[in-house]
Amino acid sequence: MIFAEEPQAGRPKLTPMVGTLQELVANPAVDYLVIDLNSTAGGFEVLDEVRRARPGLKQIVIGPKNDDELVLKAVVAGARAYLDSDAGPETVRQAIDIVVSGSIWAPRRLLSRLIDRLLGVPQNNAPGVGPQLTDREREVLKLILRAKSNREIAATLGIEERTVKAHVGRLMRKLGADNRIELSLRAINRALVGDPGSQR
Repeated sequence: MIFAEEPQAGRPKLTPMVGTLQELVANPAVDYLVIDLNSTAGGFEVLDEVRRARPGLKQIVIGPKNDDELVLKAVVAGARAYLDSDAGPETVRQAIDIVVSGSIWAPRRLLSRLIDRLLGVPQNNAPGVGPQLTDREREVLKLILRAKSNREIAATLGIEERTVKAHVGRLMRKLGADNRIELSLRAINRALVGDPGSQR
C-alpha cells in the first residue's frame, strides 16, 4: 500500500526494488531493506548477513507485536527500525524517513530499558584505556545514551544536525560500532560516560 500512495509534499515517492537478497545488498541504489521476520527464512541470521556484507545498509524489520525482547534483539542485531506486523502505511513511511535520516525507529521505553539493563550489569573487568573523545563527542554520546535523535541532539547542543551526524560517525569509528545501539553498548562497557539518566 505504501508504494501505491502518492507521497505528501516534500517527500520522495518510494519505489520498490525486487531481487534476491544478494542482488539487493550489492545494488548501490538500495538505501534500506524491509525484512519481514514473519516470512523471511533465517530470521536474525539474515540481519547479520546483511550487516556483515554492507554495514551501511539500513534494515527495517517487520515482526510480531507486543514482544519487547524481540524488538531489542532485532535492534541489537543491526535493525534501524522495528514495526509491528499490523503497522499502517503512514507508520511505515514515518519509520523509513526516520531511518534514512540516520536515527532509529523503536519505542523509546525499549531503548531506555536496554540502557537500564546494561547499566545494572556489574562490570567484572576494569575498563582499559578507551578511545580519546573530545568534550563535544562526550556530550553527543550522553544524549545518544538517552535515546535522543540527531535532531534532538542538535537542538539541545545548539549545533547543526549535519554536525551531529559527523560526531556520531566519528564516535562509531572510534568505538568500532555499526549502529547507535552497538555504540551505546561499547560506551557503557568501557565506562566512557556516566549514567545517561543523570544529565538533565
